[in-house]
Amino acid sequence: MSTLTSSQPFAVIIGLEVHVQLKTSTKLFCSCTTEFRPDDPNSQTCPVCLGLPGSLPVMNRQAFQLAMTTALALNCSIARETRWDRKQYYYPDLPKAYQISQYDQPFSSSGWLEISADDPQQPPRRIRITRAHLEEDAGKNVHDESGRGGDSRVDLNRAGTPLLEIVSEPDLRSAAEARRYLESLRSLLLFLEVSDCNMQEGSLRCDANVNLHIPLPDGTTAATPIVELKNMNSFRNVELAIEYEVRRQQQQWQKTGQRIGDVPKQTRGWDAEKGLTFSQREKEESSDYRYFPDPDLEPVLVAAAEIDSLRAALPETPAARRQRWCCSLGLSEYDASVILDQGPELAAWFEKVQQLCGDGKTAANWVTQDILRDLKATETTLPEFPITAEVLGSLLKCVVAERITTKSARDIYAELRASAEQSGTAAAVVQIEQIIQTRNLEIVRDTGALDAAIAAAMTAKPDAARDFRSGKQNALGPLIGMIMKQVAGADPKQVRERLISAVNSGE
Repeated sequence: MSTLTSSQPFAVIIGLEVHVQLKTSTKLFCSCTTEFRPDDPNSQTCPVCLGLPGSLPVMNRQAFQLAMTTALALNCSIARETRWDRKQYYYPDLPKAYQISQYDQPFSSSGWLEISADDPQQPPRRIRITRAHLEEDAGKNVHDESGRGGDSRVDLNRAGTPLLEIVSEPDLRSAAEARRYLESLRSLLLFLEVSDCNMQEGSLRCDANVNLHIPLPDGTTAATPIVELKNMNSFRNVELAIEYEVRRQQQQWQKTGQRIGDVPKQTRGWDAEKGLTFSQREKEESSDYRYFPDPDLEPVLVAAAEIDSLRAALPETPAARRQRWCCSLGLSEYDASVILDQGPELAAWFEKVQQLCGDGKTAANWVTQDILRDLKATETTLPEFPITAEVLGSLLKCVVAERITTKSARDIYAELRASAEQSGTAAAVVQIEQIIQTRNLEIVRDTGALDAAIAAAMTAKPDAARDFRSGKQNALGPLIGMIMKQVAGADPKQVRERLISAVNSGE
């Protein structure tokens, strides 16, 4: 048995299986609704999804098209013919005792998704996609977690819901990379509008296959047994579970030297409260499921014209949009990521704001700071928010054109919000001009009036000018305050520059 020292390097090998619920109104093989109804169990079932004798499935065409759209965005090859298989296993939430899936002939394969590298200076990492295939979901077992020994119950509302399973090659090398892969994939799915990706409702679920490759003194490499991790309901929990499992496998190797072939593969659950993984069962191999072609479903034949049509209709991906924003609009990677991470709705909102104001960086600053802050504070969605993209874009256009200062813009923004909330209606663009005129907020261009105010302030506070000349930078504060009060609409930057010039020339 070889041992692993704490300083000995090893490679973490991670492959992810992501299950995505597609955004269809009905299930994959029947007309039952896919609406999320946790408080009304077993209300969305029929003979087909219950597997009753004599019932026959009919494929949901929209689900297949959404799946193909996703596969094309993931750079997969689309099979011209695909078949359905029965994956057989018994579990209480699977009433038919088999799941309709794809095995030998999935509809897509051999794709990739790029993620950022750990080192920002390095090029993006390309994670290969083994395949993306369609299958129906199982139901849900609801257990009594009170500890009182209550019954477990089965809710079959979800049985038959269309799932797209996206399987990556074992190309990920850290828990942080796995999280970035999931975040990038979720962002892509949202922009494609194929899923709502709500992990709390089970619309996006992830299993991780993890093991270690350990170099041995004789130049060979040992691989620890592969472990499949389940029960991870957030990207943060995926990251934590993988980190824990890496440590556990490292310690297990140090104790026993177990490697692939020594013990069976296993499935382990993640206990978020205890922060550890626990053994559930031995991991099944494909042969355990006794796949065979489903006799009730015809093969699906895909025309080249349909593939071309779906490819042509693909929207701009988040990665492409990020690059365009950074290169053409001058956004930082951070600002672009903050906006894109919120989903396509905010991205489109930002695009409209920056087009109206003519400055991407100014628009990004307001969207990532003021807008996101107020949306969170008020628990409001964009369609409900009283400041529309048209209003904000028009307001920022005044800033970019140097008609008003940023401070004045924030005052106007606050007044527009307060007025809209009081009246219960959205703010209007015309109100911006009214507030500017009523409060005399337009930047003063009359340098004569400004110079006169500067001279008066210096006469009133000669000590402040002397203190500034002696090196006290903050000494100008009181002078600037006096000038700003005297000259409504003065630009603080211009005031400071002309004041410094006046103070220095008075030496």
